[in-house]
Amino acid sequence: MLGRLYFDKGGKSQWMATLMQPVGFPVLILYYCFSPLKNSTATSPNTRKPPTMILVSVYMSLGLLVAAYCFLYSTGLRYLPVSTYSLIFASQLAFNALFSYFLNPQNFTPFIVNSLILLTISSILLASHDASSTPRGVSRGQYVIGFICTVGASAGNGFVLSLTQLCFRKLIQRDTFAVVMDMIIYQSLVATSAILVGLFASGEWKGVKGEMEEYELGKISYVMNLVWISISWQGFAVGVTGLIFEVSSLFGNAVSAFGLPVVPILAVIFFGDRMDCIKVVAMVLAIWGFLSYAYQHYVDDHESNNTFGLRNKEE
Repeated sequence: MLGRLYFDKGGKSQWMATLMQPVGFPVLILYYCFSPLKNSTATSPNTRKPPTMILVSVYMSLGLLVAAYCFLYSTGLRYLPVSTYSLIFASQLAFNALFSYFLNPQNFTPFIVNSLILLTISSILLASHDASSTPRGVSRGQYVIGFICTVGASAGNGFVLSLTQLCFRKLIQRDTFAVVMDMIIYQSLVATSAILVGLFASGEWKGVKGEMEEYELGKISYVMNLVWISISWQGFAVGVTGLIFEVSSLFGNAVSAFGLPVVPILAVIFFGDRMDCIKVVAMVLAIWGFLSYAYQHYVDDHESNNTFGLRNKEE
């Protein structure tokens, strides 16, 4: 919502919109100030800390991937209505499930397959939707570019989440929340550095001052909008990465999609997006797909608890 507000009220820099997604990571450094030092180094007796060069390569690779999909997301947000953008965003659950099948021990049950099919159909409906509800000044070609970039960003995000789970499980293997913060901060540092290169190389940094002065809501609102975009993205990153660490990338992705029904409704209220029949059907299919996956997770969790209870009784 805040990202769309930036473009609607006079924001023009795509690289600035991209930069706001990872650049808020310094606020997370406060965690190390209040967290006990011993927790940041706690490991199980049989766990070895991975070599520094391996960790550096992991953070560098993930950071560059984050920078790439952040740019694609900002492109989609620039050219698509918020309601359409949020529904396509849900497709990352399908991509995440696909990548998890190959990278992590994720089985494709009927409920998960059903979820993938429904989310795919939802995206196809939006792709074939006419451009009558596109943001002001956006052509049909730009709408298509925005759609393709958002789907590509969803695929990239799903891939990064699956890789993150793989790194936690195979490489890092430390039982402490500090590794979650390390993962977010270091990959955000790399992503921010890469995006800054793009911002200065494109020359868009020269227009930031003029953009702030011409912002419809004023200079203070311009700055506060960007600040809250960066802070909200970091909160999202902590939540999703923490869930990957504790459960799985698919579960973290499913929880992030829980707000799916809310965003299109808010977009209609605050941005005047049209909620026509196609979007309603797409939203219902996306919600159905999310619930299908959520039910599968409930079944898995229930079976796991029953198995654990039987083992305790046998002992």
